[in-house]
Amino acid sequence: MSEHFRAFSFVDRILADETGKHISGRYAIPAEIGEFPLSLVSEAIGQLAAWSSMAATGFEVRPVAGIAGRVEFTGSVKPGDVLDLEATLVKADLEAVGYDGLARVNGETVVRLLDTLGPMVPMVDFDDPAAVRARYELLTSTGAEPFAFGGVPAMNTEKTGGIPGESSEGVLRVPENAAFFGDHFPRNPVFPGTLLMNLKLGFALGLANEIGDPSSWRPAAACDVKLRSFMPPGEVLDLKAEVESHDGDFLRVIVTTRKGKRLNSSAKFELVRSN
Repeated sequence: MSEHFRAFSFVDRILADETGKHISGRYAIPAEIGEFPLSLVSEAIGQLAAWSSMAATGFEVRPVAGIAGRVEFTGSVKPGDVLDLEATLVKADLEAVGYDGLARVNGETVVRLLDTLGPMVPMVDFDDPAAVRARYELLTSTGAEPFAFGGVPAMNTEKTGGIPGESSEGVLRVPENAAFFGDHFPRNPVFPGTLLMNLKLGFALGLANEIGDPSSWRPAAACDVKLRSFMPPGEVLDLKAEVESHDGDFLRVIVTTRKGKRLNSSAKFELVRSN
């Protein structure tokens, strides 16, 4: 069975679309998967905005991950939850899509995206325009069959050095093969930026737990999130986390990835101690 629209698609139904301006939708997280990270909730919001922007541009182009000014993690999700999604677009043209968005579970906001910008690339280079158009028509009518997502494989970073409590250095290895590459994207497989964000968050939390007595930290937000280049299957990146500031129960950690000397991505994570 093809992984297209199954292995990394997080919108089951589009409830309303004021094309290029505002869109709302829904996604049911399969109950049988092990976990659904908050980074994938942000992916669902981004995919919803992408659908409206692609429809607004006649499916000639599609957005890819670029910049997020702020991603707020205000709640939690678990397998079996239903995400109510919405996005407000401030720009949707052949160059880029700009939007804010949020996801709710049972009426409570769990993730909020602010000042997000995704550059457009030619649709034909990454996917079949006719198939994408047909998928949009399905989502806006009967909706797609739910629970197709089977989870993502376990991925970890390898710590190689650093100064305890101040910095960590490591290596991130993109898988050579994974089901999600068949969906992201069929004609040009790219490692999803939201999976990268989740790995970087885990690396930041590892550094946080070296500070003082062992404690439990949780993410409050990711700021100034930037993805500068695509990551193909098998890519190997150098990873670095550095404490920017620490004030009691609040910590800021900057995490970057590089390919050689070239900066690939960067993000600043705001962490707070769990009660």
